[in-house]
Amino acid sequence: MADKQISLPAKLINGGIAGLIGVTCVFPIDLAKTRLQNQQNGSRLYTSMSDCLIKTIRSEGYFGMYRGAAVNLTLVTPEKAIKLAANDFFRHHLSKDGKLTLVKEMLAGCGAGTCQVIVTTPMEMLKIQLQDAGRIAAQRKLMPETVAAGTVETKSPTAMQLTRELLREKGIAGLYKGLGATLLRDVPFSIIYFPLFANLNNLGKRGVEGPAPFYVSFISGCLAGSTAAVAVNPVDVIKTRLQSLTRGSTEDTYSGVTDCIRKILRNEGPSAFLKGAYCRALVIAPLFGIAQVVYFLGVGEFLLSFFRQAQLALWK
Repeated sequence: MADKQISLPAKLINGGIAGLIGVTCVFPIDLAKTRLQNQQNGSRLYTSMSDCLIKTIRSEGYFGMYRGAAVNLTLVTPEKAIKLAANDFFRHHLSKDGKLTLVKEMLAGCGAGTCQVIVTTPMEMLKIQLQDAGRIAAQRKLMPETVAAGTVETKSPTAMQLTRELLREKGIAGLYKGLGATLLRDVPFSIIYFPLFANLNNLGKRGVEGPAPFYVSFISGCLAGSTAAVAVNPVDVIKTRLQSLTRGSTEDTYSGVTDCIRKILRNEGPSAFLKGAYCRALVIAPLFGIAQVVYFLGVGEFLLSFFRQAQLALWK
């Protein structure tokens, strides 16, 4: 992230803390994004992000906006740890033979994005089911014609129930449904984000070797994150559709990425691939802005220093 040299353990702590704080702050917007992306023609409940959040609070209460947050909060730390460690690893090895060029930066980002899907795919798979459960329940009440005849209303499942059910029915592959689409989203995102952030951040450096001021890193993180988020939004729509297991009777189902693209173009038009784009930008920009705050404050370094001092005190 920032240009100052930070040890890998401190980076992992910083990334984990930033992820936890960021998810807590922006999760309601992420929920709105998922529900807007899953809406199909003939079953539209929400007209915008604000409309979605207002209706969610009215029908499900304030904590309804945090459906699926526990999954994200549990898995966001290992996800950020893998992403940061992988990006550092690839950047280090690619810079051994000379200057770290833009192409090498993009390759490092590609490697980081590929590695992180190990955690991202099951996390997103479970989160999407929990986030979208409220939309399906609202359809059942407000638009009963979109729900299959004879469908019985059931209590929303928990993440553990969903995990057990998927493992029982489909094995580990059940948790990795949409892996291809997740790769198609996260690899380009990292290819765009990491080089763009590094180059924007370099523009604000104090001198040739001096670090960039905090506000430059903050703005660079927000701009790079939101740009990458909007750029890959079409694939995020595809991923969300593929990973959603419960659908109304009038909604399309998809057999894969190609089938999903074809049906969306035919039934909803190209603009459907931009559904939730501004929500996604509003989610990603603060996440990376918050990460910069955590790095600037040196939370990871402080905690590691505190633990080392505690260990020394115990040995005395």
